[in-house]
Amino acid sequence: MIQKISWDDIPEEQVNPSMKRKLLYGDKVMLARMKFKDGFLVPLHSHENEQVTQVSVGTIRFWFGANKEQVVDVHAGESVVIPANLPHAALMIGDVEETDTWAPPRKDWLDGTDDYLRK
Repeated sequence: MIQKISWDDIPEEQVNPSMKRKLLYGDKVMLARMKFKDGFLVPLHSHENEQVTQVSVGTIRFWFGANKEQVVDVHAGESVVIPANLPHAALMIGDVEETDTWAPPRKDWLDGTDDYLRK
């Protein structure tokens, strides 16, 4: 079944005081439009999902690897592809707006077990 959806019609979730998101998903892919306040840190984590992050406002500094050995800054207008199961953390530099795409969809985000973000 074809669904036409407007981002304006998707409810915004306040995940924590520094993070808001809207989720759009099908059976095999998920998109999230997110807004973060300056200085928010996403702790080191990994997941089975391949991830593409597209930054539209601000900068995200990513650390990749179990020991955070690789550092990559992704600025507005840039994207990064994160392979499945790669440990990563992220720091928001300035207020950030970005869109993440995952395949498959993030079950922990759908069922509310994404505790690492809810602190």
